[in-house]
Order: sequence, then C-alpha cells, then structure tokens
Amino acid sequence: MASTPASSARRPEDAGLVFPATSELAGWLVREQFSLAFTTYRANRLLFLGVGVGGELKLHERLLDRPMGLYAHGEALWMAARRQIWRLDNLLAPGQRHEGGDRLYVPAASFTTGDVNAHELVIDAAGAPVFVNTAFSCLATLAPGCSFVPTWQPPFIQRLAADDRCHLNGLALQEGVPTWATACGHTDKAGGWRDDRAGAGVVLHIPSSSIAATGLAMPHSPRWHQGKLWLLNSGTGELGWIEHERFSPICSLPGFARGLAFAGGCAVVGLSKLRSPQFTGLPLEERLAAEGIPGGCCGLRVIDLATGAILHSLELPDPIDELFDVVVLPGVRQPRALGAC
Repeated sequence: MASTPASSARRPEDAGLVFPATSELAGWLVREQFSLAFTTYRANRLLFLGVGVGGELKLHERLLDRPMGLYAHGEALWMAARRQIWRLDNLLAPGQRHEGGDRLYVPAASFTTGDVNAHELVIDAAGAPVFVNTAFSCLATLAPGCSFVPTWQPPFIQRLAADDRCHLNGLALQEGVPTWATACGHTDKAGGWRDDRAGAGVVLHIPSSSIAATGLAMPHSPRWHQGKLWLLNSGTGELGWIEHERFSPICSLPGFARGLAFAGGCAVVGLSKLRSPQFTGLPLEERLAAEGIPGGCCGLRVIDLATGAILHSLELPDPIDELFDVVVLPGVRQPRALGAC
C-alpha cells in the first residue's frame, strides 16, 4: 500500500472542514482528465471531486433525499433516490464556467417509482434507464402510467413482492446490454438474504437467467471492464474479478467496499465504515479488528489494476460514514450541481 504525505480538499462554504487526501490525487485527476461523482445515502449527499485552477482538490456537495446508484450518460448524470429516478443535465456549454466549475448538473427530470429501494442503475444501448428494484427483487424500467415495469428477475425468485428476498443490488452492462447482476443471497424467502451474509452472495448472468458465481460475501458493484467481470466482495473488503465461476481478489481494502469505476489503468473504489447492522458479522469485521482499524474507513481508494497497490486515497469525515456508488466524469475538471429545490 502506497503511503504518501496528505493534502486536503476543503469546502469553502464550510470553513475548517478538511478532507485528507494523498498529495498526488489532484495531479492524477488532472493527468487523466476526469473528475468523480459519488453518493452517500445515510448522509443524503451527492458529492463531486475535482481540481481547481490552482491545482487544489475541490469537493462539492448537494443535499438530496437518499441518493444511491449513479450513471454518467453523455452530458447527463442519472441517479436513483428514495422514491425517484433523477436525471441531472449539464447546462454549461464548452468553455463556460459557473463559480469555477466547468460542469453544472441541474435536476432536469424526475420519475416517481415509490419506495422500491432502487440501488444501481444503467442506461442501456437503446437509451432506456434500467434500475435494480431491490425491494421487489427484480430489474425494472420506467414507463408512463406506472411506477416501474419489471424487466427481469433472478431464476430463484418466483413472485415479485416488496420484501427484499435476495438483496439484488448491482447491475453491469456488457456492450450496452444488462448482462450481470449481484445479490447478497439466492433465497425466495422474505428478507432471507440476511440469514447468511458471509457466504451466500451470488453473481447472476442476466441473459441466461443463471447463477455465474457463488460463495460471495455481500457482493456489490459488478462492472465489465477490459474483458473481465470485476466486482467488490464487500463482506471481505476485496476488489477482484470472476474467473472460472470463482472470485479472484487483487487487493484488500480498509472498509466495506461499494461503488466501483475505472480510469487510467486504475479502479476507484468507495469505502464505508462498519456502522450499519448489515455490515457486522462479516469476515471483513474480523480482519479490520486484527489490523487495528475496527471501524473501518469511509472514503475513496485508487487501485493500480496491474499490481493491486493502493495509489491514492481520500478520507471523508462525519456525518459521512458510508458511500454507495462512484462514477467517472470524463473530460470534466471541476463539476458542480444545483439542488432539487
């Protein structure tokens, strides 16, 4: 694990509130020409990490109601929230600036789903939003006249009901088609995934409605990248990929890993502290206690995909103690947003 002196990102509107980060993180974002957006549903924030004109990290936030899954699609940013799917559009033309920012994401449309506990979402090759309807244990899309339209369900789910049977949570496209999903269990009993969070997690192949890998601990954030299916085995705090129906880790992380994006030969991973009851009783808890960090960390880690080394990090302070999703914003140096009200 790389260890470098820390710099800080500071919110101008909150003087004195400092976000420690490794000193090379800002330079890496500038060299690779992107910024980051990420969500925290417990603290109700959509956050943006970019770099100011002076080369300093800039962390910008907006309060929103339980933001979770994020997906960057062209000039828009899609987001799952408590009862809506939101689309935020960039209103700045090339070369325009708003309070120093070169992107200004503004809520442009919302679609009411009701309280379906929507997790990750994607935009498919046809331009349609597809989201994980965790409460109903299915994938779904939007249509007039209803809160959601089911499009697929795991092979072990016999009936759709709002009782979160397997905790379906992650969704990955492959060539524009929803192809991979993750779930914390493979049970058809209401709330049954909670009975074995340490080893009943699965990866699902959507086109064949089959189980592609088993034996995982609360897997999240599947992503198809460079010919591999990557994911986070959150209950062990590991990043890796699926090979021959098994999970092959490349590194262990100091927190509950959730939220995964790729850029510049690296993975960007979100980390959460072990404060939720759902995060206890996992292999990760025992490892972190042995490493002297029993609560774990909340923030971002940048991992070299070739070596598994942690190259850069960002720590987040209270009240932020968990992250859900993270996306890369290509060609953006300093993103900003307006709130929904």
